[in-house]
Amino acid sequence: MKYEQWNIPVLDEERIGALMDAGYPYLVSSVLVSRGVDTAERAAVALERERTLAHSPFLMRDMDKAVARIQDALSNGERIAVFGDYDVDGITATCLLTDYLRSRGGDVLMHIPGRFDEGYGLSAEAIRSLAERGVNLIVTVDCGITGVEETAYANSLGVDVVVTDHHECKDELPDAVAVVDPHRPDCGYPFKHLAGVGVALKLVLALGGNGREDALFARYCTLAAIGTVADVMRMEDENRAIVSMGLEAIDHSDFIGLHALLREAGLAGRPISSIQIGFVLAPRINAAGRMGRAALAAELLLTNDEAEAERLAKELCDLNRERQSVEQDIYAKAVEQLEALPPDEKYALVLASEDWHQGVVGIVASRLSEKYSCPSFMIHLAGGVGKGSCRSYGGFNLFGALEACSDLLAGFGGHELAAGFTIEEANIPAFRRKMNKYVREHTGRARPVSSLTVDAELTRPALVTLEEVERLSELEPFGAGNDRPVFCLRGAILETMQSVGQNRHLKVRLQKGHTSFEGIFFSVSATDAGVAAGSRVDAAFYLQINEFRGSRSVQLQLLDLRPARAPSAHEAELLALSEALFSGKPLAARDAARLLPSREQFVRAWRILEHEAGDGALAGPELPLLRRLAAELPGAESFLRTSVCLNVFAERGLLTLEREDGVLTLRLTSDGKKVALDDNPQMKQLRALLS
Repeated sequence: MKYEQWNIPVLDEERIGALMDAGYPYLVSSVLVSRGVDTAERAAVALERERTLAHSPFLMRDMDKAVARIQDALSNGERIAVFGDYDVDGITATCLLTDYLRSRGGDVLMHIPGRFDEGYGLSAEAIRSLAERGVNLIVTVDCGITGVEETAYANSLGVDVVVTDHHECKDELPDAVAVVDPHRPDCGYPFKHLAGVGVALKLVLALGGNGREDALFARYCTLAAIGTVADVMRMEDENRAIVSMGLEAIDHSDFIGLHALLREAGLAGRPISSIQIGFVLAPRINAAGRMGRAALAAELLLTNDEAEAERLAKELCDLNRERQSVEQDIYAKAVEQLEALPPDEKYALVLASEDWHQGVVGIVASRLSEKYSCPSFMIHLAGGVGKGSCRSYGGFNLFGALEACSDLLAGFGGHELAAGFTIEEANIPAFRRKMNKYVREHTGRARPVSSLTVDAELTRPALVTLEEVERLSELEPFGAGNDRPVFCLRGAILETMQSVGQNRHLKVRLQKGHTSFEGIFFSVSATDAGVAAGSRVDAAFYLQINEFRGSRSVQLQLLDLRPARAPSAHEAELLALSEALFSGKPLAARDAARLLPSREQFVRAWRILEHEAGDGALAGPELPLLRRLAAELPGAESFLRTSVCLNVFAERGLLTLEREDGVLTLRLTSDGKKVALDDNPQMKQLRALLS
């Protein structure tokens, strides 16, 4: 079990039926109702995909100034540098603006700083180098909003700066010719959640002028879509239009390097969704920046040479495999390190090491945040200074948290969900304490609880067909605010489970009613799963189409697997019988024979409790806990008699039973004292019925 808590909504089946009557598929209807879209009219609006961008780029503060300065540079033949970032958003933004300016005949240099030797954002050294190469104008994309000192330095060299960014602003803005960022407090742009590449796209549309918007959007929407998905922007308003159109246009994109990457990644000729961008394309582009070679990805996207595109695409995929290996090693060491932390330092995971690859710690932070349901801060140490990457969880505002701890930081930047920072190694313990205190106070949680939000329980599994799963694409594009739908089956039979992929993954077969499903559980072994073939389980998963040797079938991509929390019909009958005994309801002699534990069962039950309740308490979801204890009980009717034993122990004062949100907590109270179990009223009643 990966998640302690599953949040499963109770859906109105009549509303689902009404949407199905209006022509929407079962799965789509279930997800829509789960997300508050419960009429055909609302469904039509929710599923509509805009084909144009809603807002004029000139609604952004300083967009007019940015356009005027860049137009002057183009007209006068000035040398322009496009200064980007080394993540996917920054790389696609750099390529987008560079390609456009070159198409206008611009003398354009492209500069993406090295992650390790230059670091994030503008730097005095890079600015000086560009000035020495004759650059008169620097246009930043996906960076620059915090570059106050660097912009002042550029001004001192006679180099103008136009900043375009989408990150949160600090109190002081750079003294640039123009500062274009929808997060500026004085910017009235209606949509605040564009990616850096989205802002760059709006700049290009503004530069193109009236009559060119549609053609420019058609050319650049795919690059903008990749950066938007990769940067986990909210999938609404203009982002929805950008990604929808980008996905639609990807097959006939003008960028031959993108097609080479699709072929090398095994996606050529296959439908491309936001899922493929997020989990296949983006990691490969990102690998270049993470491994210190961001220029490689930019060269690939901008090349016009087919052979060069093929070579660069292969090199990029090789680099991604290297990144994956490094990531696995860092993740394992990070888990070891965090397990040694005291409980009050696990609300925010602050981990550091000199051995960790600076470019990969951000990915590991994302994995840790998901696994442990809390913000994660991963720090690469070198020479007494730490370079940190952090990731949010549950909408927690990282930027605000870093601001609150800024007295301990040498610098920071980013946005609510992802950020970076620099810290002196000596300040890390104080930062860890302060950040954990901040997270506790601002989340109000006694402790982090890993939780999974499920959109819909599949109550009619027979309706889950290939066509139904294919039509889930109507909900695209997926992303923040429009997550990929999560479904679950409760009380399914785990027919088979088999380790695959050199024992790294688990293949399962589940049966619910008369319907069976094949499933794959990545990065989970049979031992990790904590369930056994033949048992009743709850399964949470994405639905996908598996294609193998020309055959297509529905497949569950498992997110979690746990012992079933709801009783089977037989278990419900036994629990009702136990409840009848302890609530004083009349019983027949045949019921008494089933209910009465043997002396051996009482003894065994108590020894199990003493053994497992190391700190005097044993807790877990009630039914799985009962099943586990019953499996250790000898003799007949073990499940029923386990329930009886626990209630008798409680009545005799040997333990307390606490139930809350489906969790049963047993607290031992006996301290070794002996009690007469036969004096329990229910035991007397059962023996009387059998006498």
